[in-house]
Amino acid sequence: MFQGLPPLAPFRPRLLQDIRGYNREKLVRDVGAGATVGIVALPLAMAFAIASGLQPEAGLWTAIIAGFLISALGGTSMQIGGPAGAFIVIVYGIVERYGVANLLISTASAGVLLFLLGLFRLGTLVRYVPVTVVIGFTNGIAVLIALSQVRDLLGLDIDKMPASFFGQIGAITSHLHSLNPFALGLGGLCVLGLVVWPRLWAVDSQFRRQLEAIETVSALKATSRIPGPVIALVTLSLLAWALSLPVETVGTRFGGIPQGLPVFELPDFSWETVRLLVTPTLTIALLGAIESLLCARVADQLGDAPKHDPNQELMAQGIANAVVPFFGGMPATGTIARTVTNIRSGAASPVAGMVHALTLAAVVLLAAPLAYHIPLSVLAGVLLFVAWNMGEWREFARLKHFSNHYRLMMLSTFFVTIVFDLTVAVELGLVLAVVLFVRRQSEIFRAEPVARTEHQATYKLYGSLFFGAVAKIDPIVAEVERSSAPLNVMLDASQMISLDTTGLDALEQLHKAVHKRGGHLGMVGLHPQPRSLIERSGFAARLNTCE
Repeated sequence: MFQGLPPLAPFRPRLLQDIRGYNREKLVRDVGAGATVGIVALPLAMAFAIASGLQPEAGLWTAIIAGFLISALGGTSMQIGGPAGAFIVIVYGIVERYGVANLLISTASAGVLLFLLGLFRLGTLVRYVPVTVVIGFTNGIAVLIALSQVRDLLGLDIDKMPASFFGQIGAITSHLHSLNPFALGLGGLCVLGLVVWPRLWAVDSQFRRQLEAIETVSALKATSRIPGPVIALVTLSLLAWALSLPVETVGTRFGGIPQGLPVFELPDFSWETVRLLVTPTLTIALLGAIESLLCARVADQLGDAPKHDPNQELMAQGIANAVVPFFGGMPATGTIARTVTNIRSGAASPVAGMVHALTLAAVVLLAAPLAYHIPLSVLAGVLLFVAWNMGEWREFARLKHFSNHYRLMMLSTFFVTIVFDLTVAVELGLVLAVVLFVRRQSEIFRAEPVARTEHQATYKLYGSLFFGAVAKIDPIVAEVERSSAPLNVMLDASQMISLDTTGLDALEQLHKAVHKRGGHLGMVGLHPQPRSLIERSGFAARLNTCE
């Protein structure tokens, strides 16, 4: 019964391959890289959760649990999984519309769907999403992330931000009178520090040479390796605490972060609930698949490890997203910034990702009370920097070099992402991509007259005769119908590369018109695909010639 189905993808985590020949040198590299990424993930995980309308610990434990599972079971050597900025807008909208409990059910259901996509070898289908659509919704999400952080950056007195774009604009403008200059100052310093910090040692300056002369550069070099978000978090939190600045913190809004392991809890699950959550489930699964496989491709380009296995990666992403909701977590996927940090820190295998999760768990369990004093405006500054780096803003300037089709797909996806939501934007982008592809392919097909006598007309066919191009057969039919004498028509198909059933029907109609007036229709030069369809349909037997 199932003989015709393709075989299921084998469940082979990349970890099993990479631990062969594993040695002490690789372990040292993995521990160093994993510890670095774990520290980087700390502020990002909290910031993503808070921006999504969740408690900060939801992001932390998602980074820990999902990060460990994705590295241990995934199809890449270097990718780091966890909460991602791309999910902020989606999760916030789901929480606003359906509530946190239903977010957990949607995430778990999306995890099952992701696992099935990988199991049935559908991971490669994600690559069919046009790059224009990906750029459009990525830039749109970056804009929405930045907009969602304006409240905390300015310290505005807004109880709850609306989920819609125009609602957020209205709430911000109507509360500008409550601007907190201390919050804005901390957020501005955070953004400035994140911009300056990685460039501090990027150039050889007179100042650096002076430091080398007094033998203090080594200590400062070591300090410069600490990730910028961590430096901003620690220094600005200490500054706000020491000066008793009147700014909102993680503690004042959320009561701090619980110091202990998360509690396993089953959400109120029912089939009726799952049926109502189809749209958010599909959104989470689609975005998770796209983000994780895009991230894996980036890792392939930067690292020297074997290329990723997309199906195994989707299965790992599915397991992680199916598990984290039972610990109060949020959706997880591959994270480009942390993956790049992992690679540049010298990671050798998926063990680095597992160490990243364990490092983050140790920090949460030992230092959770310190998070009480972290200003929300500082986390907003971190997310603003993430949003800026996330967007591919140069693509807007390059639009003038591309076709109108490219511009239409990218700009429509961008604006629909901002004004409506990601699901509608991706659907619109894919529909436009298909429509524009059909239009372009239909323009390529042509039927050129080669020779014409009183009783014989020869045409040469170019391209693909499919449903979008069948109108170009109509002029031949019209010429046959105008002919006063029987007209034989010969079609040279040596340049026709493919034929679909609608194109076959157009040829059938041409054959009827020719036969009705006592003529004959012939075809020569058929390629294997058109020949196979014509023979299987029985049309070949009715043609005068079919070579």
